[in-house]
Amino acid sequence: MSSADSLPPPWRTRWRVRIGYPVGIACFLLARPAPLTLACGGAFAVLGLMLRAAAAGHLRKHEALATGGPYAWTRNPLYLGSLVLGAGFLLAAASWIAAALAALYLAVFYPGVVRREEEELRAEYGAAFEEYARRVPLFWPRPPSGPAGPAQPFSWSLYRKNREYQALAGTAAAFAILAAEIVWRFH
Repeated sequence: MSSADSLPPPWRTRWRVRIGYPVGIACFLLARPAPLTLACGGAFAVLGLMLRAAAAGHLRKHEALATGGPYAWTRNPLYLGSLVLGAGFLLAAASWIAAALAALYLAVFYPGVVRREEEELRAEYGAAFEEYARRVPLFWPRPPSGPAGPAQPFSWSLYRKNREYQALAGTAAAFAILAAEIVWRFH
């Protein structure tokens, strides 16, 4: 059995975004935010945005294997940042049903997406990726082990090139909607 045989069915990759929009809308409709949950969730969301920003500022897609910055701690800092950001939104939304729906969505789609991306990186970078994968955990971060590679400073131009500002804008819009719901419900 080849590694391609262990990849998720292609429909999971294609439908991830298509199903993500209705799941997101449902989470908004199920939300019952309060000022405290909005503040606590906002703090988590900021941490997630910071991690995503740091990762985007080190990522040179299809040019070089990212191994510096947060990529020295986890092979998937963008997804980890998204998870923290999403947890912040769900904490702010204060709905267990929304949280369960989001968890189900993530469980169905993201493990396969991560595996597919790993195979693409393995095909593109070969032995360099294999050595990196041996040193750095797939998802949950840990301090770098072994000798550090060359320093890769954060780059605002990479942040912009990777369009990470869209995550910031989307998060600001989502929290504005939740705040508006609080104002509407309590006044």
